[in-house]
Amino acid sequence: MLFMRCGTQTLDLTRPVVMGVLNVTPDSFSDGGRFLDAAAAVAHGVRMVEEGAGIIDIGGESTRPGADPVSTEEEIRRVVPVIEKLRAQTNAVISVDTSKPQVMRAAAEAGAGLLNDVRAFSEPHALETAAATQCALCVMHMQGDPRTMQLAPHYEDVVKEVKAFLDARVATCRAAGVPADRIAIDPGFGFGKTFEHNLELLRHLRNLGSEWPIIVGLSRKSFVGRLTGRPPGERLHGSVALAMMAVLNGANIVRVHDVGPTIDALKTVVAVQGLGE
Repeated sequence: MLFMRCGTQTLDLTRPVVMGVLNVTPDSFSDGGRFLDAAAAVAHGVRMVEEGAGIIDIGGESTRPGADPVSTEEEIRRVVPVIEKLRAQTNAVISVDTSKPQVMRAAAEAGAGLLNDVRAFSEPHALETAAATQCALCVMHMQGDPRTMQLAPHYEDVVKEVKAFLDARVATCRAAGVPADRIAIDPGFGFGKTFEHNLELLRHLRNLGSEWPIIVGLSRKSFVGRLTGRPPGERLHGSVALAMMAVLNGANIVRVHDVGPTIDALKTVVAVQGLGE
């Protein structure tokens, strides 16, 4: 059985878990501006939990290719009220998608149980701040940064190099005092990867190892658009299909925008494959 401790909550990963995306930003690639209002964000978060999400991942700064950074104060202003209200109104684990140590601390104090960092806690003071909370940590791979990552991604062996990076960052987290049951990894689909790199990673997801829970985020990304020829708002079917491929290839948590359809698909996959039995 596989569990992950997330603050005061324990997440059962015996069966795959759906993480619902909640962007409280004006410029995210798919739903920017839709949930910038805190009340709308909370209502959408509650709806995703009702549809079956076990985690709600709240982002106050877009990490899409070419995105501009926002101030720490603005990011805290966006995410903390939403975290507080969702923590009070749902039983879901609340995650915050951030690289800033001050935001991590504020989010943990507001009730977040998972810190999801695209920079793998490499910013100054990020790791020590995260380690001092009781939150779980999601360590993600990214080549470059959001403003430059898609200009010219290059690897000799993308699976081997991503695994080596994740292994090294996990070791650093462990050395900083983060318990093993508070760590998850994310190969970072679309974060400094070409279409071919994404395919290779998805095909060989299990090669990243089974010691740590694997989080996969493919929902509505340009990778789905390349496969289907659809714009972001029309990538539901492709996104669900890729989420199920990720689960079949070893993902424990799938990060999605469309929770209800993903849950329906996941139920069928779990039943047929006997996942978690």
